Amino acid sequence: MENRINVALIGFGLSGRVFHAPLIACMPEFNLSKIYTTNPDSIRRIKELYPKTSIASDVGEVMKDESIQLVIVASPNISHFTTAKEAIISEKHVVVEKPFTVISKEADNLIALSRKYGRILSVYHNRRWDSDFKTVRRVVESRLLGDLAECEIHFDRFRNCVKENAWREECAPGSGILYDLGSHLVDQAIVLFGLPDSIFADVRIQRTEGKVDDSFEIIMGYKGLKVTLKAGMLVRCELPRYILLGDKGSYIKYGMDIQEADLGSGFTPVNKQPWGKEPEKNYGTINTTVNGLNIAGKIESEIGDYREYYADIYKAISWKEAAAVSPVDARNVIRLLELANESSRNRCTIDVKTQDGYVV
Repeated sequence: MENRINVALIGFGLSGRVFHAPLIACMPEFNLSKIYTTNPDSIRRIKELYPKTSIASDVGEVMKDESIQLVIVASPNISHFTTAKEAIISEKHVVVEKPFTVISKEADNLIALSRKYGRILSVYHNRRWDSDFKTVRRVVESRLLGDLAECEIHFDRFRNCVKENAWREECAPGSGILYDLGSHLVDQAIVLFGLPDSIFADVRIQRTEGKVDDSFEIIMGYKGLKVTLKAGMLVRCELPRYILLGDKGSYIKYGMDIQEADLGSGFTPVNKQPWGKEPEKNYGTINTTVNGLNIAGKIESEIGDYREYYADIYKAISWKEAAAVSPVDARNVIRLLELANESSRNRCTIDVKTQDGYVV
């Protein structure tokens, strides 16, 4: 394919290995030119999986390479700001793994730099392209449930012990479940309903050996609508992923999008078809009334596909269009996470739209 974009991936941990490299490698629009890592096991895997990709042992080597057009920052959260800043100044387009930055002021800085240098800057909020979220978005936008009164979104796991040698479980800026999973849920809420009027949060450590937050509940207030976002590490029984309650009916959805599990098992859109299609047992259940007609049953899930994120990035770079996931959207996610932490510490509801620096 002509006009392929040369890509460098910074980091080959879970994010780089599972969510970025396999997708970039299977898309004709991109060339996975270089991966930065110093981990011996990662180096071995890269040589096996991507023999044509060079391995960099220094981030500076990536930034100095004039052939690299797009840098994907998939390093630990605390390094997102400095690495993305260096890439923009080196005149690269940049995709940052979520969460965008640790504090919103860092995000502001990156947005200003990207505008100054005329570079595309986006954040990998891939969960917008989950099968279940795409379906929920259709249900909401079609008003099948009438006027929504409540929406509850869960991202639950069960791991009752602290994972050893995991930076997300260590006391450091940007670690913990609020930044890890909360960034996904807050982004989804903003996509569905826009910016909230208020926020209340309960962020806590539930596991005995836990060092950082491993459970949260965020309540975002809108006019006539309550949105609850929840995640925890002590959820052994399956709970609904989505609960939508309206004045005409309800929609309940169990099960996670299958793309993460497939990518983690070595499947890609190249060697598994159909890609991103949920099993029928995971279809959501609806019970509602539309134009006087009672409807009860299953709704077939939309097809999920994380490649759509990168196809959009290709268009943004090639045709100088705005990316679907704007840095302003991602920056507002970080600001809401900051306010969630403040609310939890002070045990209070915050009127978010009166806060300084809420919307760029």
